[in-house]
Amino acid sequence: SSCSNSMEEAKLIVSRANVNIEQGKNVQINYSDNGVVRIQASGPTATRYNTEKPYLEFSDGIQILFYNQDHQIDSKLTAKYATAIENSKSMTARDSVVVVNNKGELLNTDELIWDEDKKIIYSNSFVKITTADEIIYGNGMMSNENFSDYTIKHITGKIKVKTSELE
Repeated sequence: SSCSNSMEEAKLIVSRANVNIEQGKNVQINYSDNGVVRIQASGPTATRYNTEKPYLEFSDGIQILFYNQDHQIDSKLTAKYATAIENSKSMTARDSVVVVNNKGELLNTDELIWDEDKKIIYSNSFVKITTADEIIYGNGMMSNENFSDYTIKHITGKIKVKTSELE
């Protein structure tokens, strides 16, 4: 049956991968523009799988810092798990993904994709965004990397938290 074939294929892929696993502890990856570190990704464990499409797996969590021009942290992404396919310029963060920007706005989601080329982060899953005065629930969102300008694709609910004293 087709089921056993895919199982065999899966086993093959795994056994092939096991031959080519490199593991690093406390790994830090810097993404630079013209020698200036723009983004810093780090995790306690990174495993590189040298398959047909080599990829990195952060099995014990990841932290990604997005810096502005003055090398101050613009936003911070944390997740319990992440994978990055090499040379694809994208990373997928999963499980308790949290993004916080320098305004203190908070994004919670189960899965978030960071596209390095387009300089965006996006999710196709359930999202919760907490701002100073409201909590917004929705399905799917897209944002610039520093999470200062975001769009929720399908808003499912809003809760006013408190009225700002500035109003």
